[in-house]
Amino acid sequence: MTTPLSVTTTAPCEGVGTLLRAWREQRRVSQLELALRAGSSARHISFVETGRSRPSEELLLRLAEHLDVPVRERNALLLAAGYAPHYPETPLDDPALRSLREGMERLIQGYEPYPALVVDARYDVVAANRGILMLLDGMPEELLAPPLNAMRLTLHPRGLAPRIRNLREWRGHLLAQMERQIALRRSRPLRELYDEVAAYPVPEPAPGAEPGEPVPYFALPLQVEHEGRVLSFISSISTFNTPMDVTVAELAVETLLPADPATVKYLHSLMS
Repeated sequence: MTTPLSVTTTAPCEGVGTLLRAWREQRRVSQLELALRAGSSARHISFVETGRSRPSEELLLRLAEHLDVPVRERNALLLAAGYAPHYPETPLDDPALRSLREGMERLIQGYEPYPALVVDARYDVVAANRGILMLLDGMPEELLAPPLNAMRLTLHPRGLAPRIRNLREWRGHLLAQMERQIALRRSRPLRELYDEVAAYPVPEPAPGAEPGEPVPYFALPLQVEHEGRVLSFISSISTFNTPMDVTVAELAVETLLPADPATVKYLHSLMS
């Protein structure tokens, strides 16, 4: 039997109700469906959204979980309801996250000779292996100055962009990915980064360059030139399951899987 969650109705809480309704509508979940998932009632959810009821901390966390609200935004919901944040935001260089940092370093180093990197919520590079450094070889120093940003490096006209054979397709994929993250996190810094990189001019193909023969792939490849060769990669992104810290929740490990035997052979020859 589900135990009813306590709700205080003495103080209106319009701020949290507005936020909760926005997340529910974004997820396209009805009040009744959300109530059934969270062990509450549609009337309860309606009262919370209109500010007639102040949800308990337990109920609010449960609703956020069933709406798949990002950890940072769960803290925002709690603050709007008058509660303390539930999830800490530990700096990545804090001693408490030492094992996490070392684990990520081992992970991406073990992936060599293939490229791999770790980025945060703004796509700033937290860690990268030698495969990534190989792709960045020869880039202008100003683009390599900290903080290194993966989106800026990839789409800047003096970055990787001129080397990417299928730039228009890859650019469209990256911008769509950022749009999904903006909708999910509602981050102003991420929106500003999007506006910046979306405004970069798309370099024209080199004179005389001919498109290669279409090759069947199971996913959109990143096709990038390196020292006269075209390397093909399939991107895979991993995040932490059930994170309990804002910093950890916003980390992502991206690995570039070679998409053809020629790329495999070339990368192994470089590392040997």
